[in-house]
Amino acid sequence: MEFKAQSIADFLGGTVEGDVEATVSDVAKIEEARPGTLAFLSNPKYNKYLYESKATIIIVNQDLEVEGDVSATLIRVPDAYKAFASLLELVQQAKVNKIGIENPSYIDPSATVGKDVYIGAFAYIGKNVRIGNHVRIYPQVYIGDNTTIKDDTIIFAGAKIYEDTKIGEACIIHAGAVIGADGFGFAPTEDGTYMKIPQVGNVILEDFVEIGANTTIDCATMGSTIIGKGTKIDNLVQIAHNVEVGENTVMAALTGISGSTKIGKNCRFGGQAGVVGHITIGDNVNVGAMSGVAKSIKSNKTVLLAPAMDMAQAAKVTVVWRNLPQLRDQVFDLEKQVKEIKTKLAE
Repeated sequence: MEFKAQSIADFLGGTVEGDVEATVSDVAKIEEARPGTLAFLSNPKYNKYLYESKATIIIVNQDLEVEGDVSATLIRVPDAYKAFASLLELVQQAKVNKIGIENPSYIDPSATVGKDVYIGAFAYIGKNVRIGNHVRIYPQVYIGDNTTIKDDTIIFAGAKIYEDTKIGEACIIHAGAVIGADGFGFAPTEDGTYMKIPQVGNVILEDFVEIGANTTIDCATMGSTIIGKGTKIDNLVQIAHNVEVGENTVMAALTGISGSTKIGKNCRFGGQAGVVGHITIGDNVNVGAMSGVAKSIKSNKTVLLAPAMDMAQAAKVTVVWRNLPQLRDQVFDLEKQVKEIKTKLAE
């Protein structure tokens, strides 16, 4: 698919500086671009590449001052980063714009399927499933009974959606994700074994949620595990039973949230963060990478380390950690001096 500079500028509401007929068929980073590609420049640290890049078209900020010869056609916009993101979204939509039902696939007679839907080969659609308009379900996806999927949602290859799951509009579920598997519920018995506690709840993904590849979200023991509107979850994240995540929260890879924890709106979790169960995390909380949260956190806090603590306290602790080898040597020296003093006093 090819795009001309003027067409791109019209879409972005920008202006062309150079050849309006310049054509691109791919995108690239400005430092790695080749002829026929589109790049962008928003960070001043990369300004030097403007004069070296082989890109055919470069999107730049409106106020950028050009200080040398530029071979590329420029498209000036108010915000180059946002403009480029809009173009990438357009390219992505073109890639996933499939329609039709491939064979072999199974759709239970009781299921309802909306308009302009794509269902890939070897997909399974269970009883009483409700699929909205413009939904795209890629090959080898399993959709359990009584699941609802609203308009414009995309479920990529190999994802597994257990029964009774509710998925909102314009969600994205990446390959290998498992939504609605049993929560980790077992009761110890007198003989030392464990009795499985049936998990009869479900999972609710609200609108505009994105779930990364191989992420798992467990169903509730009773009630619902809820992922709030606009929340973005990275690959390889574990969300346990009865967890509630507020709107527009983001979680980086390998984060783990234990059962029945409540997380507020607009929170951010760094990679490998871990959270114990049955606690509450307020709104606008930042949890640093590899932090271990063992107790509730009030809103508007930033915590680091394990066990997680306030950022100011974490900074003090980190300074001490860095000096531990020196402090160890000082303690040994003091012990040696004390022994020497005791020996002299004993004489």
